Amino acid sequence: MPDRDQVLRLLDQGNDYVEVGRRLGIPPGQAYLIATGVPADDGVTVNRERRGRPGLLPSRTQRLVNDREVNPMSSALVREWVRRRATEDQPMQRAARADGRN
Repeated sequence: MPDRDQVLRLLDQGNDYVEVGRRLGIPPGQAYLIATGVPADDGVTVNRERRGRPGLLPSRTQRLVNDREVNPMSSALVREWVRRRATEDQPMQRAARADGRN
């Protein structure tokens, strides 16, 4: 099992987690966990305490464990669905009008 120093050394050499994983024979998400102590699919916002950890990526770490990640907002169908839902949400529409945003 690779250790933290091995992963960080490969990162310092300019490799990304996909390449680090390939070189060490482990999945990229596992390399990220070894380097940072944070699961790539953690879903927790990077806070001040975590931000200082070597090897920590600021965002989009889910792709290290699921390379088929897709941003649903890139779909016109999804954008239209969200637009329609927002328009149909009467309590939110009233709140926006009361706030002077609509």
